[in-house]
Amino acid sequence: MELDMAADELKSVLNRLKRAQGQIAGIVRMIEEGRDCEDVITQLAAVSRALDRAGFAIIATGLQQCMADGDRAVVDRDRMRARLEKLFLSLA
Repeated sequence: MELDMAADELKSVLNRLKRAQGQIAGIVRMIEEGRDCEDVITQLAAVSRALDRAGFAIIATGLQQCMADGDRAVVDRDRMRARLEKLFLSLA
């Protein structure tokens, strides 16, 4: 399955991922500086949510594309559904 996202959807996902990248760098610094465990865990949870949302946005786009493509054979749709379900569950 190819990732075919509209420019605005792609921009949103990339922004989430870049924000998460910055948060991860911040977490590394926090650990290196010996910061409070609770602060580190709070930031890890925020990064996890950002990554999950980016993943869900990508999967939602895949679902939308799959549903919009009504010309596929039932077997192809079932196979696509199984692949998307597997991807979705990998984020759960």
